[in-house]
Amino acid sequence: MAEKKIRVLIVDDSASVRQALAKVLTEEGDIEIIGAAGDPFMAAKKLQEDVPDVITLDVEMPKMDGITFLRKLMSQHPIPVVMCSSLTESGSETLMQAMEAGAVDVILKPKIAAADFLAESGARIRQTIRAAAQARLGAMRKRSATGSMSSGPAAKLTADAVLPPPTGRAMAKTTEMVCCIGASTGGTEALRELLEVLPANTPGIVIVQHMPEKFTAAFAKRLNGLCEVEVKEAENGDPVLRGHVLIAPGDKHMLLERQGARYVVSVRDGPLVSRHRPSVDVLFRSAARSAGSNAMGVIMTGMGDDGARGMLEMHQAGAFNIAQDEATSVVYGMPKEAVAKGGVDRIVPLEQIAREILAADKRR
Repeated sequence: MAEKKIRVLIVDDSASVRQALAKVLTEEGDIEIIGAAGDPFMAAKKLQEDVPDVITLDVEMPKMDGITFLRKLMSQHPIPVVMCSSLTESGSETLMQAMEAGAVDVILKPKIAAADFLAESGARIRQTIRAAAQARLGAMRKRSATGSMSSGPAAKLTADAVLPPPTGRAMAKTTEMVCCIGASTGGTEALRELLEVLPANTPGIVIVQHMPEKFTAAFAKRLNGLCEVEVKEAENGDPVLRGHVLIAPGDKHMLLERQGARYVVSVRDGPLVSRHRPSVDVLFRSAARSAGSNAMGVIMTGMGDDGARGMLEMHQAGAFNIAQDEATSVVYGMPKEAVAKGGVDRIVPLEQIAREILAADKRR
C-alpha cells in the first residue's frame, strides 16, 4: 500500500512563486499540491471544497494580508500553516506576529531560476512541510488570535563535518554553568514561553533554533523586548554571560568555545549538518568538547534527529540533559530521538524546563 502523500495548498499572489514552490515541494514524490490561490479569499473558497494537510501562506497579499487570514483560520478551522516570506528585515519582524498567531514554521520564498538556492534550500523546504504535517496544534499555546534537488535525499552529514568528536576526560566543574538549547518546529513560541519566565541572573544560554537567516535577528529582538534576560543574535566572539541569551544566526553554525575561565561563541560557515545550518548537533558537540560537566543540554520540540548525537556526547562528557515531553511538543521528533540514544537525564513538560535550568544552576 502506497504511503499517503502530504496534501498542500499554496497561497501566494505571485504565479511564478506558486509554480516554483510547487516544483520544489513535489520533487521527491511524498508531497502533492491540491491547489493554489492568489489571495486569501480564493484560498477560503478552496478550503470549502477540500481541506489540505498543510497550507503555505504568503505574508503580503492583495485584499487581505496573510496574518489576518491566519488569525481567522486558526480561530475557525486550525490547519498547520507554514509562512512563506521574502528575505527582508521588515518581513522578518512581521513574521514574528505570524508565529504568535499560530503559524508552525517559516520558509523563504524560492528564488526564481536560482539553482544554488534551490539545490540547498529545497530539502529544507520539504522537511519543513513534512514537520508541519506532523504538528499537533493542540500542543501549541493559544496566541493572540483566540538539501538537494537531485532524485534522492542529500547525504546527511554529522557534526564531524564541522569539528571532531570530544576526546579525553570530561572537564572538571567550575563555578559557572552554560545552558545549551536546541529546537525546531514549534520552537519559536516554546522558547518564548521558556525565556519569559527566567530571571535576570539566569546562567548564560546559547540556542540553536532552526530558522532562515535574518529571521533569527528579528526573533532575538522580539524576545529581548519580552524577557528579563538580554537576548541577541549571536556574533562571532560574543561572550556567554549570566543573564544573557545568544541565538545562532540563521544559515550559520554556532559553537561554544572556552577562553580561559570564560566561554565565547564561534559563528562560522560550514556544510549542512543533520540537514541543518545552524545545527543543534554542532552546538551540543562543541559544548561536550569545551564545557563538559559545566554544560546543561535542553532539547525541545522539532522534527528529525538533529541534536540527538550531540546530546549523547554532552551526557558522556558529564553534562546534565533534559528533553521536552511529548504532550507539550508540537512535533515530538528531536526529543524522542535524543531519549532513544540515551543522552537524556530527565523528560519534563515545557512549563518545567525553566525550573530545571535554575535548579541545575543552584546545585552547583
